[in-house]
Amino acid sequence: MSRVLSVQVRRFGVPGAALILLVGAVALYLVRGEWAVGWMALAMTQRSYLMLLCPLALAVGAWLAHRERRANVAELFAGTPRPAHQRALLTLTAVGGAAGLAYLLVLAVTAPWIAATARYLPATVFGVVTVGVLAVVASAWIGLAVGRLVPRPVTAPALAVVGFLAVLALPLGLEKQWLASLSSPAWAMDLLSDYQTVPGEVSAAQAILAIGVATAAAIVVAANRWRTRAAALLPIALGLALSAAVIPHDHQRMTFDPVAQQLVCTDDAPQVCVSRVHAGLLDEVTPHARQALSLLAKLPDPPTRAQENTNTYLDEKTIVRYGADTVAFDLDVDSDGHLKDTDTMLIRMLDAGGASAVGCPDGFDVPVERAAGAWISGREPVRDPDDPEITAGPGDPNPLSFDAEAAQLWEKLRQLPEKEALARVVAVREAALECRDATGLLDGSNR
Repeated sequence: MSRVLSVQVRRFGVPGAALILLVGAVALYLVRGEWAVGWMALAMTQRSYLMLLCPLALAVGAWLAHRERRANVAELFAGTPRPAHQRALLTLTAVGGAAGLAYLLVLAVTAPWIAATARYLPATVFGVVTVGVLAVVASAWIGLAVGRLVPRPVTAPALAVVGFLAVLALPLGLEKQWLASLSSPAWAMDLLSDYQTVPGEVSAAQAILAIGVATAAAIVVAANRWRTRAAALLPIALGLALSAAVIPHDHQRMTFDPVAQQLVCTDDAPQVCVSRVHAGLLDEVTPHARQALSLLAKLPDPPTRAQENTNTYLDEKTIVRYGADTVAFDLDVDSDGHLKDTDTMLIRMLDAGGASAVGCPDGFDVPVERAAGAWISGREPVRDPDDPEITAGPGDPNPLSFDAEAAQLWEKLRQLPEKEALARVVAVREAALECRDATGLLDGSNR
């Protein structure tokens, strides 16, 4: 049997696996900035590309079934002294095993990209990966089953199109998020926060359903009579029932991992803290954060520690405000897994004198806070890469960009005596801490 299996793997498993590996690896490489944060981000981004890999696996399975028929492999195996289900098991093992292995190999070839910086590996990552493997295997087996039932050259491309539309469109027609998550393994895998996760109960439910669907496809492949093939409805029904019982019915599309948001801090002072998911970047962040604290030391009652802002902003009730002793900063990860644009990070830490307007309902005056930070650093304000493009409406004069307006305020500050300039910067800092409007505080227009 091992010799026959090796023949099946070489003839029917390897070509499909190579295609899945190639498409998956290239797709992930092109969007490496989306998953460079860590292991959960990588697992979820790979799952999001099941919208391509599942239709591809469907097509591969159908194509292999057609190829098997053209090669008369079924007739060859029919002459061997083995039951039909054993012969089918060989094909299922070759095709499914190769497809599942290809999915894991995609993970293996991309993991080294972030291995040096990704320190946080929650157990839920393995659930996300397992569901992806099962989804690809189930898709390949469904393609194999349909390809045997409809052995036509058009079956493979037709299945790919139908599969792509189903993976994308089916969840959109469902109001409840838990149903949408069961309907497509790629649903809600797009990352909007570094702290996103997939709960273990959700992965368990998705895995149960995938096993049920894969079992049904295997029955269709192994059976020779329609009456036996009808039994394939049983594992599907059982999988639906069990998965619906396991998945939380209050499941939301975006779920956050509180452990990933926990702080990891330096042992020595001044203290610098980052979230656990970014723990591998603490050594990179620390010198820039301490440089900011050193520059801010010229202020009265300056901040004494720096901490990553771990707010998610989806629920205003959960937003944490930071005190006068803390410089809160956002941490951006580059596509190589390391800290992105350290100069911009330092500038942002100095904005508004190191005070954070996080949680302020009306936001803050960006040019004012930027000019205050520029005065502290002793350098002219520069454009922030995340600044929006500001355009004038019909008939309106061209507005100044944030950095241009900040530069004007900074020039006015430089012309003032240092004591007066410092007092105005301190006023901006206090306004930010108290969520008050800072407009006019630097140029004295609101005094």
